[in-house]
Amino acid sequence: MSYKVPAKVKIVEVGPRDGLQNELQPVPTTIKIELINKLSDTGLSVIECTSFVSPKWIPQLHDAKEVMAAINQHNNIIYPALVPNIQGLNDAIAAKAKTIAVFTAATDAFTQKNINCSVNDSLTNISEIINIATAKNIAVRGYISCTLGCPYQGKVEPAAVVKIAKALYAMGCYEISLGDTIGVGTPIQAADLVLAVSNEVPINKLAVHFHDTYGQALANIYACLNAGVTTIDASIAGLGGCPYARGASGNVATEDVVYMLNGLGIATGVDLNSLLTVTEFVSNYLGHPIRSKVAAAYLGKKLSNS
Repeated sequence: MSYKVPAKVKIVEVGPRDGLQNELQPVPTTIKIELINKLSDTGLSVIECTSFVSPKWIPQLHDAKEVMAAINQHNNIIYPALVPNIQGLNDAIAAKAKTIAVFTAATDAFTQKNINCSVNDSLTNISEIINIATAKNIAVRGYISCTLGCPYQGKVEPAAVVKIAKALYAMGCYEISLGDTIGVGTPIQAADLVLAVSNEVPINKLAVHFHDTYGQALANIYACLNAGVTTIDASIAGLGGCPYARGASGNVATEDVVYMLNGLGIATGVDLNSLLTVTEFVSNYLGHPIRSKVAAAYLGKKLSNS
C-alpha cells in the first residue's frame, strides 16, 4: 500500500482538560479561562475546555460550569467538554455546551479502574448519553483509551479497538479518537491500528491521541499521517498524563506537532509563534520545566537575545 501525507490536518487541543486534570496543585479558574482564550487566538479550530465530572474524582475540574460560561467562544472554534455520565451531560447542557466528548477504553481492566464498569457497560452508558445529546443537537466525539496497550492488561489486540470504534461510530460519534494512553506504541503498530479501524470507520472520522512516555509520539503521528489520518490530538506544553494509568507521561506537545507539520508542508491554520507564547504562559504559571523541545529551543533563543 502506498502512503501519502495529507495536505491539511486538524489539531484538537486537549490541554485545558486532559492536560490540567493531572495537575496536583489547584489551577485557578481565571488561569484556565485565560489559557483557553489565549489558545483561541492561535488559529486552533478545536479546544477541549473541561470535563463535567464529579469533583470527587477530578477535583481540578470542579469549575467546569464557570469556565464554559466565561471563555470567549469564537464562532469558528469548537469547544468540547468531556462528560462521563448522564449527570455530566445534564450539567453540560445547562452550561450550553454545543459539543461533548464521551470515553471508554479497549480493555475491561482499564474501564473497571477508571469508571468502575466493563467496556460493554460503558458503551451502554455512552449510547444513552448520545441519544439525549443528539435530540438536543449536541455533537458527540468519542475517545477510546489504551488502544495500543493497557497498564493493567498489557497488550491490546487491534480487533478489540475495531469493535469499539465501530460501535461508537454507529451510535453517532462524529469523530473517534484512538488513544495510546500509556505511550507504548511504535510507528508500525500505530499505523496498523489506524488501518484496521479504518476498515470499519471512515479514516476521516478517526483521530489519534498519543502520549510521549517512550518518546514515540511524533514518530507515531507521522506513521498515522501516512496511513491517512487527518486529525491529531495534542496538548499545549505537553501537559497531561492519566490519573488512572501509573507511569503515563504527558501528551505530545501541540507546539512540537505544529513544528513537524509545518516542516512537512501540511497546513494546520495554527500560528507556531502564537502557540509558543501560550506554552510560555502556562509553563511559567505551573512552574514546569519546558517539556517540548521546540518550546525549549524557542525560549532559549528568546533568553539569549534579551
